[in-house]
Amino acid sequence: MILALLAACAGLGDDSPGSDSGQADPCAGEAPLATCLSPTLEPDYYVAQSLAYFDTMDATVEDPPWPPYSELVARWEWPPWLKLTAFTRENIETTDALLRLYPSTVPERDCRYFPTQPFGRCRVVFRYEAHEDRPCPIYEEFTFNDAGEITWIEAWSDVDGLRPTTEEDPWGEQGDIGRLAWRVPGLGRPDGRIDLDGEEMIAAAEADADVADFRTRALDWYATWLEEYKSAGEEMWTEGCGW
Repeated sequence: MILALLAACAGLGDDSPGSDSGQADPCAGEAPLATCLSPTLEPDYYVAQSLAYFDTMDATVEDPPWPPYSELVARWEWPPWLKLTAFTRENIETTDALLRLYPSTVPERDCRYFPTQPFGRCRVVFRYEAHEDRPCPIYEEFTFNDAGEITWIEAWSDVDGLRPTTEEDPWGEQGDIGRLAWRVPGLGRPDGRIDLDGEEMIAAAEADADVADFRTRALDWYATWLEEYKSAGEEMWTEGCGW
């Protein structure tokens, strides 16, 4: 979704976190999983920083500050969006700054705190000038490290057939909704820093196709994103936004 906008502007079921990660104990070793971390700040902090993320994409918000991204922050957007749409603080800030050339607003936002990762979870509706301000509902989650930096952003279309949650569990509290954030080794370190070439990452990639896909893309972020964009069609918008 995010880098699909940038390219247009430029002209271009398991309930156990980490069960497929290759780790017997998800909190052991040098690369624990995100669920091993507990909140270190007040609940309002996580809500505020989740909302701040959407300020950077809302043309009605003048000069919004960047949220506190970690150095290796990653943004994963599930299909029909383009999977890894940013990797590293430098790339996410650069690409999202360019999105200001493709005006959008985020008038509807419901962001909440949860005591287990992801600590910030949001239901929002984007509206894009280039798409006649039609609503595009998104479910998005934010994983934080102990310093309160965002280490992982994960988004799904919030439409029938694509949203990961259910009416009975609208915020994914009852179990695993397929979060990649729960499967990437290293996000559970105090600094949330991952190691793409680390032993745990390689083992997780061998056991989990989604982790392997993330690792491949992160090792060559721009080229893999561009290939994903070129293979996507305009139906990405109609399907992803439910139009």
